[in-house]
Amino acid sequence: MPHDSRPSAPSPRPSTTDPGLAGLAGLDDHRLAERLATLAGERLVDLRTTAVAESWETSDLKDAGDRAAHVLLTGLLARLRPGDAVLSEEGADDPARLDADRVWIVDPLDGTREFGEPPRDDWAVHVALWERGAGAPGEVGDLTAGAVAQAALGETWSTADVPVPPPYAAGAPRLVVSRSRPPEVSDVVAAAIGATLVPMGSAGAKVMAVVRGVADVYVHAGGQYEWDSAAPVAVARAAGLHTSRIDGSPLRYNAADVYLPDLVVCRAELADAVLAAIEAG
Repeated sequence: MPHDSRPSAPSPRPSTTDPGLAGLAGLDDHRLAERLATLAGERLVDLRTTAVAESWETSDLKDAGDRAAHVLLTGLLARLRPGDAVLSEEGADDPARLDADRVWIVDPLDGTREFGEPPRDDWAVHVALWERGAGAPGEVGDLTAGAVAQAALGETWSTADVPVPPPYAAGAPRLVVSRSRPPEVSDVVAAAIGATLVPMGSAGAKVMAVVRGVADVYVHAGGQYEWDSAAPVAVARAAGLHTSRIDGSPLRYNAADVYLPDLVVCRAELADAVLAAIEAG
């Protein structure tokens, strides 16, 4: 086998401030989700600062970011909630989670592409909790806590301190879409409701744009997984926004198949018009 002389990707340097368990052990699930997302986001900001200073390759930065945030989140959850299952984009899926009463659904770095393009800020860390027995009657379980950290903005939105979107402003709705591959359904919705398109990176950043009031609608179709939307949906629901599949059915989590390809997150005032546009289109 030929020898590969390329240097290996840099390993994430240990943080100068190890979060350990200090200040975390007594937190409820909402605060824990918030703090974990924030800590992972801060670790990623430090990592990106180092990468820029040392001129890392983009691929090395993205790989190191995924790895560092995954290790931090899963390590702290194992110590703080040892009886809970964890579903992470960067980890192996243990089918035991299907029998668990509590499952943390995490995306250690949502928007890896944007993270690898400093100084872009449209990337995020997602931490959500699914619990058996929660949700509407007849449902197996549902999301009960969640947090989305956009560390490059210095902000974390969570179910601990429920965000309140600003009042809906008159005028053309703003529909946030993927900057790289917007789905056809977004054009259908935009035409039907007279929306302007706002390109953006990660799913978490898009949903938080609606929560923050800098966008009004997010429609996605064509491929996502549970970790892409669980935490953003938990926060959006707490903020009083509409969340559903594009056919209006509920978003369900901790399924055997983690593929959850489409969703709608929008202001409640626009939900009927958005869903009608999708159905007609």
